[in-house]
Amino acid sequence: MAKILVYNNDTDRIETYYRDLSDSMPYNTNGTLKVREFRGSSNSNTLWTTKRTMTSWNTQRYIFGLPIPVGFAFKRPWEGGHGNQSQHYAGTAFDVGQLWDNAKRARLRNSAENSGLWSYVEPFSISPTWVHFDRRQKPPACSSGGYPVLRQGSLSVYVLIAQDDLNTLGYTTGGLDGIFGARTTTAVRNYQASRGLSVDGIIGCNTWRSLQENVVGTGRTATTLD
Repeated sequence: MAKILVYNNDTDRIETYYRDLSDSMPYNTNGTLKVREFRGSSNSNTLWTTKRTMTSWNTQRYIFGLPIPVGFAFKRPWEGGHGNQSQHYAGTAFDVGQLWDNAKRARLRNSAENSGLWSYVEPFSISPTWVHFDRRQKPPACSSGGYPVLRQGSLSVYVLIAQDDLNTLGYTTGGLDGIFGARTTTAVRNYQASRGLSVDGIIGCNTWRSLQENVVGTGRTATTLD
């Protein structure tokens, strides 16, 4: 049984679902994306994504007209496996087509690029043996890309990443709920003070870089929450 947190972009709320691995993901239509596929190689029973990501998948699957096997989707930061500010940690990204031939991958990449559904479709020069597309939130905190700026009052899957990072490092946020409240602000300020960062309680470029560099791939700790 998986606990799935979904940021509903229409209502600006975090929704919680409990699904078996053989069930479809919340907001998925026609059974084209099972929880097991979205979870992929992650060992976590707590997952997160956005409604917008799921509806983009539904439409992409309809446009392409064929099954799209998922190679990689969700990971938690401490599990690693991707770049430090990967959208896979936000639950908004898919890597697909690893077992296909070049022609079929090219067809899907072109379909994703022309659909207008995705915030980013990785070019062939970066990922020639798979197709990556994601529904990331813009603008990024860093000019080079990555995650958006977060502050008290923010509500998103990126807050879940930050809370996961902070708790894993021992800076308690009081929960893993995607809501940037007073306790998360205090945890951010304490973390910033301990790392010689500007203590403003805001997760901007430098704080994101520091958090992810210290968490990605390090593994679960005694203070990691689910």
